[in-house]
Amino acid sequence: MGEDRESNLLVMDTGITTERSHEKVNRQQINGYTEVRELVKQGRLMDKQPIYYAHKIATTAILLAISISVLALVENMWVQYANAAFLALVFAQIGFIGHDSGHRQIFHSARNNEILSLIISFLAALERSWWLDKHNRHHNNPNHVLLDPDADFPVLAFTKEQALKKKGIFRFVVMHQAFLFFPMLLLEGLGLRLAGFQYLVMNRVKFQVLEPVLMVGHFVLYFSMLFYFLDGWQVLYFFIIHQALFGLIMGSVFAPNHKGMLMVDDDDDMDFLCRQVLTSRNVKPTWFSTFWYGGLNFQIEHHLFPSMSRNKLKETQVIVRSICEKYSIPYHETGITASYVEILKYLHEESAPLRDNTY
Repeated sequence: MGEDRESNLLVMDTGITTERSHEKVNRQQINGYTEVRELVKQGRLMDKQPIYYAHKIATTAILLAISISVLALVENMWVQYANAAFLALVFAQIGFIGHDSGHRQIFHSARNNEILSLIISFLAALERSWWLDKHNRHHNNPNHVLLDPDADFPVLAFTKEQALKKKGIFRFVVMHQAFLFFPMLLLEGLGLRLAGFQYLVMNRVKFQVLEPVLMVGHFVLYFSMLFYFLDGWQVLYFFIIHQALFGLIMGSVFAPNHKGMLMVDDDDDMDFLCRQVLTSRNVKPTWFSTFWYGGLNFQIEHHLFPSMSRNKLKETQVIVRSICEKYSIPYHETGITASYVEILKYLHEESAPLRDNTY
């Protein structure tokens, strides 16, 4: 999304906010986002960052080349299992570049961002049109119980009402969702690909021929390389390690962004700044967290400025925090481990009705 598109998404000047405890509180309408946007503009923080992204893309390409070289040249299978884990990390980094190109963070030209997103779709088998549709709906309606696709999973419940509606095996899984959360993430990689293929079958995409070809082409090349360089069961073991860890990384990266934060519905009437801040969680920035999360540890700032280059989010955080403090808007940032503790505790609490006969 470009800056003009961003402005269209951000027109929500109403004014009731909610505390992290999920108890609604009334607030006066505020112009906090207007102030933030003006300060961001003055600091030229929305300027594109070609040198940063040239380095990021080149570095990721080198990492991919290293993994492929190890696959082709090393016979030791234990090294290949480690390489499968390494390739999962590389795929996650490729996915983050796809995320940034989808938001038009990288190039001024929409066409160039689109071309890059198609390349990423081929490299990581992350279907472009499916992701754009799903992710844009998420950005427009973060943590909305009815409108956010990231708040609608058969095997998870983010409110007690959702939990009580689960049936059959899904009810059992949700009953124990806090304990099963990370094991289920091992299937997230396959889930992302299946969702992409399903979208291609059921929807009209922009590039009707190219997009299916890229998805199928990825797996043709992927399995061709595995069967050429590996033997028998080694292919299966490599595939399982790679795809399971890719899913675990992607799921564990995106989970802290919103899970366990405020859930909203049509009765919640909030200005844009409050909606984005109160439904998002930041993870404290270190060199590791910023690399591991692909910059999405600055989730609050990313939601306020989706087309901002990720290396400018840290500077923007200073501005956003000051405005939140000015208007007494709770701004939540925590460490990596603490974020997962919060998520699991929240999931356990929201599934309580299924374990408590008094409900």
